[in-house]
Amino acid sequence: MIKEFKEFISRGNVLDLAVGVIIGSAFTSIVKALVNYLINPLIGLCVGGIDFSDWSFKVFDATFKIGSFVNSVINFLIIAFVVFLIVKFVNKLMPKKEEEVIPDNTELYLKEIRDALVNKSDSSTFNNEEPNK
Repeated sequence: MIKEFKEFISRGNVLDLAVGVIIGSAFTSIVKALVNYLINPLIGLCVGGIDFSDWSFKVFDATFKIGSFVNSVINFLIIAFVVFLIVKFVNKLMPKKEEEVIPDNTELYLKEIRDALVNKSDSSTFNNEEPNK
């Protein structure tokens, strides 16, 4: 069982996933800092410092904090947009990989078959031969 676990962990996909999760965690903290300390204050200046976190209502003993949810949605949209811009920027910087073009010979084969049929038809016409039935 230990040998199987070692083989599983040693696979490239598992290691790539682990690296991606670690880098993603670090990247998330960078993006959150960008949103919290740069973008949110700019939005606050534009909309007059509106803070939704105090919006809530009660139904019996339950308190529904709509404002916190609205803030979370706004933060998500901002983070998603920032990540989109970063990915778009990185894609422009990275060189494009040449795609391997696999030739499709179907059209060539169909033309050869057509030409062979035309040649067979032409030779039987010119030789006044009847085609085989």
